[in-house]
Amino acid sequence: MSCGKPHETDCREVLAEVYLYLDVECGEERRVLIREHLEECGPCLREYGIEQEVKALVARCCGNETAPEQLRERLRVRLSELVVFETTESRELTD
Repeated sequence: MSCGKPHETDCREVLAEVYLYLDVECGEERRVLIREHLEECGPCLREYGIEQEVKALVARCCGNETAPEQLRERLRVRLSELVVFETTESRELTD
């Protein structure tokens, strides 16, 4: 259940992957799943629209420059290696 209506995919999961979807950096299966969710979920579609506008604004300000493929691949590898540790301080803030 998400957005008050039952969906196959939770809204939080879709919105967490919006930039991957916009950048075509997720597999076709995920793209289909996200696209189908966006087609039936108004709140997520609005959020997607906002993210799309932000991405377009950044592209205009950066002159539509793109990172070299080697840099993009190095970043993907490094990001996949990251491990997030939760500290006592961060737990206290969320409790």
